[in-house]
Amino acid sequence: MRLAAEYVLPLRWDDDEALHELTEYLRVLAGWIDVTVVDGSDADLFAAHAHSWAAHVRHIQPNITRGANGKVRGVLTGLALARHERVVLADDDVRYDRSSLDVVVSALEGAELVAPQNVFRPLPWHARWDTGRILVNRAFHRDYPGTYAVRRSVLDRTGGYDADALFENLELERTVRVTGGRLRLRPDVYVARRPPTLRHFLGQRVRQAYDSHAQPLRLVLELSIAPLVFGLRRRPDLLALLTLGVVAAAEFGRRRAGGHREFPRSAPLWAPLWALERAVTSWIALGARARGGVRYADTRFPHAATSLRELRRRHCAPGRGVRGATAASRAPDTQSSPAGQRSSGARSP
Repeated sequence: MRLAAEYVLPLRWDDDEALHELTEYLRVLAGWIDVTVVDGSDADLFAAHAHSWAAHVRHIQPNITRGANGKVRGVLTGLALARHERVVLADDDVRYDRSSLDVVVSALEGAELVAPQNVFRPLPWHARWDTGRILVNRAFHRDYPGTYAVRRSVLDRTGGYDADALFENLELERTVRVTGGRLRLRPDVYVARRPPTLRHFLGQRVRQAYDSHAQPLRLVLELSIAPLVFGLRRRPDLLALLTLGVVAAAEFGRRRAGGHREFPRSAPLWAPLWALERAVTSWIALGARARGGVRYADTRFPHAATSLRELRRRHCAPGRGVRGATAASRAPDTQSSPAGQRSSGARSP
């Protein structure tokens, strides 16, 4: 049976290296759910995609131009044209199977936004490195996925969300929360994600660190790593203990919510390497902020994500309530993530 829901996939490609694999996925996906691909690629690539996909999915261009974050412009275009109240948003590297798709759509019965857990498949070395980050996130808080299920009406009430913010996942979640929407975390629902190319992985390092500027406590903790390691440089015993602590935390994240069945046993060993990476990139990101923002997808983003206080001021001012304009009626005046190029790679900081 087909799901009474919409699958919205925003993308903008610079090449068609992954065209065949994504085409096969869309062909299978279209047998389960209505699919809309919002394609911001240039004219030649758009035409090639239409030839490959038009028989299976609705293939359109983004019609919202306001905002630096092309991914969010694609999401808002897809939401405005969605044929169903329940919508699955997914990056072009996300690969649902029928079971996980059923679960996230069904979870919307008791929530306005559902967040599953991404897991890299396959696992080249740089995906293992980034899995260390995922496990640390799962240990201390949660990991932000490249896919959500959302009720369209919850964003109709705010006119969408901000297409100028870099950390679009956090922006989406906070916007839903200020409407009174319920967020359901499903760290036990694992959705495959294709790893980025090595070049794209390297280009994500500082950008992911910049996301932490939307989470001040996390930012302070990450900025403290380098001074701490430098202060312990003559105490190898304490450095070894600190390293073991990072591995232990990652192992806790691996075991959480059945993750030991999804993440390899060796995955926690990569977590200290990621922590050292963040020790450096957090300071580079701080320097980027002083220069006006971090560059991503040929755009400079000064804004990571909007605070809950500011979103409440925008949408829930006394006497106004939550704004009732729909995403279809106008461009968003709130904020989201970078677009422009392939979205491959985990999105959480």
